[in-house]
Amino acid sequence: MSKTVTPYGQSDTGKKQQVAVMFNNISKEYDFLNHFLSFGIDRLWRRKAISSLKRLKPERVLDVATGTGDFALESIKVLKPKQVVGVDISEGMLSIAEEKIKNQELENVFTVEHGDSENLRFENNSFDAVTVAFGVRNFENLHHGLTDICRVLRPGGQAVILEFSNPKKFPIRQLYSFYSKYVLPTIGKLVSKDNRAYTYLPESIAQFPDGAEFTNCLKEAGFREALSRPQTFGICTIYIATK
Repeated sequence: MSKTVTPYGQSDTGKKQQVAVMFNNISKEYDFLNHFLSFGIDRLWRRKAISSLKRLKPERVLDVATGTGDFALESIKVLKPKQVVGVDISEGMLSIAEEKIKNQELENVFTVEHGDSENLRFENNSFDAVTVAFGVRNFENLHHGLTDICRVLRPGGQAVILEFSNPKKFPIRQLYSFYSKYVLPTIGKLVSKDNRAYTYLPESIAQFPDGAEFTNCLKEAGFREALSRPQTFGICTIYIATK
């Protein structure tokens, strides 16, 4: 089993608490850095991931690790659900999401709440779809978190997970490795003022079980079907799992 990567390394607190602190620290700069460091491609990834749910036509959607709410907002725009609930462990990120909800007058459709994404408070079979963007990599217990996502989905419902992955082909793999190890942490540190947040990012991507390994994790968590769709030379992957 690979070593668990945490934002602040040796600490008296576990990964979950460290992740909450990290996102509180970078919440104000998070959206800017996401778009800037991905050259804006992250918007396309979100749109493609959400669009995969069009055929399902979900009315009730749960956005796990909702952060500043961009993935949930995209689902509202594309899918027109009756209700979207966002859950996140970081109060700093949720405050940004709440501002967006208010500014776009979506209070009747989109609500957010502070909570543990690995221990969801919702009843079994509560949602038609569950979405997660760049969140499962930060789970303290991946199997527990995926199992809980499966639990709250109704039979036939789908989970769409967008997550970074490791490019396999030359020269993309080498270029991405250089970018993630040197360029990304330097810019992230300058803008966010958090010395570890954007060093933790490539470290957590490197140890994450992507591709076929992650689809196997989804099946082990209770999903009857799971597939992966690599994006942009394998830098990111869309996972679609059916209960």
